[in-house]
Amino acid sequence: MRRFVLGDPHGAYRAILQVFEKSCIAYKKDQLICLGDVADSWSEVPECFDELLKFKNLVYILGNHDAWLLDYFNTGERPHIWTSQGGLATIAAYDKRIKERGNKSIVPHKKLLSNAKYYHITEDNKCFVHGGFNWKRPIATQDDYDLTWDRNLFAAATYWEERQKEQNLKIKEFDEVFIGHTTTSWFRPDLTPVHASNLWNLDQGAGWEGKLTLMDIDSKEFWQSDMVTTFYPGEHGRR
Repeated sequence: MRRFVLGDPHGAYRAILQVFEKSCIAYKKDQLICLGDVADSWSEVPECFDELLKFKNLVYILGNHDAWLLDYFNTGERPHIWTSQGGLATIAAYDKRIKERGNKSIVPHKKLLSNAKYYHITEDNKCFVHGGFNWKRPIATQDDYDLTWDRNLFAAATYWEERQKEQNLKIKEFDEVFIGHTTTSWFRPDLTPVHASNLWNLDQGAGWEGKLTLMDIDSKEFWQSDMVTTFYPGEHGRR
C-alpha cells in the first residue's frame, strides 16, 4: 500500500482527477490522506467529495472551509465570512445537487465531514493537520479551532529553516508534519510544495489561481495539476 497526501482542492474536481491520473493512485489499495478544504472556491465541490469517497483507505482532515460547510448542512447558516470566501459557489453547487438528486444525495458528504479528524498521526509518527498547532504543547491538548486555523506553525518552520546552519530547529513532537491552509502560491512562484524544517506545506493555491498537489508520503514524489483557472475559465473562484 502506497500512502498519499492531498493538498486543499477547494472544489477543483478536474484538478483532482488530473493528479490522481498522473500518480496512478489505486482507489482500493492505496491510502489517501486529504488535508481538508475540499469546500469552497470552484463549482464542483460535491463531485470532489464523490471522488474521495471512492477510496477504501481515506483519512479526511477537517479544514476551516469544511467546518463552515458542515455548519451549513446542520443549521442552514451562511455567515458573510464564509460566503465572501468561496462559500457561495459551494451553496450553488449543493442547491443544484439537491434539485437533481434529492436531499439524500448529500448525506454521504455530511457524514464524511461529521466524522472527519482534526489531526491524524501515523504509526511512524507523521502528523497531518489542516492549519497547524502550538509546537510548545502536545497536539492532543489543543483547540479544534486552532488546528483548522493556525498559521503560526508554518511561519515558525520557515523561520527555523533559515537558521538550520546554526541549530537543529524543528517540530520535536513528530518526525514530519504535513499541512495545508496557508497557500504558498503568493511567495513561491514555481508552485512546488514547500519543505521547511520537518514540515511540508501542500497548499499551492488550488483555491485561488495556483495548482493542486498530491504527494507520495514516503518517497516525496509529487504530482500537480495544471493551473486551476484553466479548468474553470468562466468562474471567479476566490480571486
